[in-house]
Amino acid sequence: MAPRNVADPAKTREAVAALAPWLRDETVPAPERSALAEAVRLTARTLAATAPGASVEVRIPPFVAVQCIAGPKHTRGTPPNVVETDPRTWLLLATGLQTVPAAMATGTVRASGSRAGEIAAWLPLVTIEKP
Repeated sequence: MAPRNVADPAKTREAVAALAPWLRDETVPAPERSALAEAVRLTARTLAATAPGASVEVRIPPFVAVQCIAGPKHTRGTPPNVVETDPRTWLLLATGLQTVPAAMATGTVRASGSRAGEIAAWLPLVTIEKP
């Protein structure tokens, strides 16, 4: 069995592709919680693998939090660089359907710390085919 914190690229693409209609059109019924959780966890773990490090913590409650981006490691208390968002917004960012600056401007992404915005350089993680 693969370690929990490693995302398989094929499985990640498959999980995200299954949610593509909902990501493109929010009037489409929301996916089942288990499908949403899988896509969120796999994409977040992909970010952690692609941008290894522990200077920024990305939180997508209630499903996952990962540390990423090289730099000073945080080990105790509240991290100095935090990005937090909801699952749908995270998947929009992870697929390139929305940008970090646009999400921050609308308040769907909350970022604190001088390095939090650096996750934008690592996105998108997965692309979905156009309809």
